[in-house]
Amino acid sequence: MDGKPATRKGPDFCSLRYGLALIMHFSNFTMITQRVSLSIAIIAMVNTTQQHALSNASTEGPVADALNNSSISIKESDTKASVYQWSPETQGIIFSSINYGIILTLIPSGYLAGIFGAKKMLGAGLLISSLLTLFTPLAADFGVILVIVVRTVQGMAQGMAWTGQFTIWAKWAPPLERSKLTTIAGSGSAFGSFIILCVGGLISQALGWPFIFYIFGSTGCVCCLLWFTVIYDDPMHHPCISVREKEHIVSSLAQQPSFPRRAVPIKAMVTCLPLWAIFLGFFSHFWLCTIILTYLPTYISTLLHVNIRDSGVLSSLPFIAAASCTILGGQLADFLLSRNLLRLITVRKLFSSLGLLLPSICAVALPFVASSYVITIILLILIPGTSNLCDSGFIINTLDIAPRYASFLMGISRGFGLIAGIISSTATGFLISQDFESGWRNVFFLSAAVNMFGLVFYVTFGQAELQDWAKERTLTRL
Repeated sequence: MDGKPATRKGPDFCSLRYGLALIMHFSNFTMITQRVSLSIAIIAMVNTTQQHALSNASTEGPVADALNNSSISIKESDTKASVYQWSPETQGIIFSSINYGIILTLIPSGYLAGIFGAKKMLGAGLLISSLLTLFTPLAADFGVILVIVVRTVQGMAQGMAWTGQFTIWAKWAPPLERSKLTTIAGSGSAFGSFIILCVGGLISQALGWPFIFYIFGSTGCVCCLLWFTVIYDDPMHHPCISVREKEHIVSSLAQQPSFPRRAVPIKAMVTCLPLWAIFLGFFSHFWLCTIILTYLPTYISTLLHVNIRDSGVLSSLPFIAAASCTILGGQLADFLLSRNLLRLITVRKLFSSLGLLLPSICAVALPFVASSYVITIILLILIPGTSNLCDSGFIINTLDIAPRYASFLMGISRGFGLIAGIISSTATGFLISQDFESGWRNVFFLSAAVNMFGLVFYVTFGQAELQDWAKERTLTRL
């Protein structure tokens, strides 16, 4: 795995595979904007003047609260859009509902993408997610229950779209370019988070919060047209690829050919500690990242006492760092590998350690610097930025240890991350509803502890060698 393929070098940034990475970057950009739209819009959607009173007065659980408040809304004159009386507990359930949907489709979509083709799976998921984004404002008027249903189905669509990407990269990405290509594509999520948080508040103030969903839902529909027109499942069937690039990709992947479909070795996977190291790395990484992605606008708005426009702009800054660190981390990782400066497993553990340790330090420090506006913003910027160094670590480790099952295993890995997101976002809603300051302190301390657990486990058991159960065996018939 650590050796360099003896192949003629293909074209670089003007090549079709890098064009594919840019289109996938746009797809990830679109999906994350549709997912995060609610995080910025909810500041205007929720009647914040009554929210804490409702939370403190209520003695019922969040489900009863959701039912009781499903049709309560008032009109806000400056945006001419409904405002809803949703408590922090109810908001936590709404935020986490999209993760329930993603979990339901991650594993089956990853398996089916390897059979029927990732292009159709990803394109269909993106289209469904875009249409549901357009429908979200109307769903909110019908009640919080319908919002939860819409977000859950939207999560199922995004689960289909996200998992299929790794099936494509298993056929398009030469081994020494995997970090570059996957981080270029993956950085679309960080850039999309930056854009939606930056302009979402402006859109809400100028046009009303429903237009956040209308604009980014429409953007997704445009992206679908581009996706179905340009993307192909593998380089062998793409009509526009050059002979030189096709030969370069095929020869680079010669040591990891496309195998005939066969049963997935579930038992071997369950007992594989390097695989569990990846799963727990995903769990730890997504725990804190989900909290930051979901609650950052609310945290800044409440703690720093800024309006929705400024809250959106400030909330977007961390994702500039995240996008930059994702791309730069991928470039640095492939540089270290191509120059044989570090072994593959050393690179994976180095970037995983940085991506889990540094944001934990920043999170623990946040409650102690709450009185400082500047330091708080700096730490909030550093958390997503340093977290995304994991993209060159355990995030793509399944391509090293089991490339033939990469899509299937990535679906399971993502499932662990989404379970963490469900638990962390729901728990955060409950903790901050009791007491804002002590609640957030507990949230950050718990997140750091989860990160440290994942880091220790991955450093101890993580590997980068192709696993025995992932190798093709020649069957001899008597």
